[in-house]
Amino acid sequence: MADTPIFDTLRDAIEAEAPVALATVTDGPGRGEKLLVLPDHDSMGSLGNADLDRVVERDMLGELAAGRTGIRHYGAEGQAREEVVAVFIESFAPPPQMVIFGAVDFTAALVKVSKFLGYRVTVCDARPVFATPQRFPTADAVVVDWPDRLLKEIGDSLGERDAVAVLTHDAKFDVPAITSALQTDVGYIGVMGSRRTHDDRTGRLVDAGVGPDGLERLRSPIGLDLGGRTPEETAISIVAEIIALHTGRSVQALRDTDGPIHR
Repeated sequence: MADTPIFDTLRDAIEAEAPVALATVTDGPGRGEKLLVLPDHDSMGSLGNADLDRVVERDMLGELAAGRTGIRHYGAEGQAREEVVAVFIESFAPPPQMVIFGAVDFTAALVKVSKFLGYRVTVCDARPVFATPQRFPTADAVVVDWPDRLLKEIGDSLGERDAVAVLTHDAKFDVPAITSALQTDVGYIGVMGSRRTHDDRTGRLVDAGVGPDGLERLRSPIGLDLGGRTPEETAISIVAEIIALHTGRSVQALRDTDGPIHR
């Protein structure tokens, strides 16, 4: 069949956990025509019109970055605010990434909760005695290194669906982790610590050159104000904040409250 090369490429990309999007005309001129898009590669197929292909390819890359699937409408040549053509865009995105800096008591709980939600989890700590696969058996990777060096390797792969959680209280570790994370497009940067720790850390970040826009990206103190105390409860409050941030729901984050975190 004519679409076999497209489906072969789609299958190969899915098996390799590479991001790929498939668009199919479901109504209007060119019904059944398909367009396949992989980031940084030439597209395959056509929806029947070069201008429509160009507009839909742009939208496919945006939907793929956000991990969304749905129907969009266009004019016959890709015009906006018209409904001549209905295009179903399927996004096949790799699992979102959760990068946890600090092999501390809360890390194991956050690894478990993140894996349950489908994240590919990496734990990073510069201390080899703490960063071991035995302590975090469900993590996809346990890396013994400094956070800035790890993010130099993987930073380009982080996008709005991904998260960085800094669980340390060590200035030698958390400042490089935060400043390096701020240089990526990661959608969530959460930093653990009390309000006093946060205020002290903010001063060190400013000294390191972090400006107001960078500080605004930080979710610190980390998590939603659920009143949790245990590592497991804290992990749930962290991923709940990530979910709320992605869905745009208005909920009370610890960052936006006053007073003690634990009552």
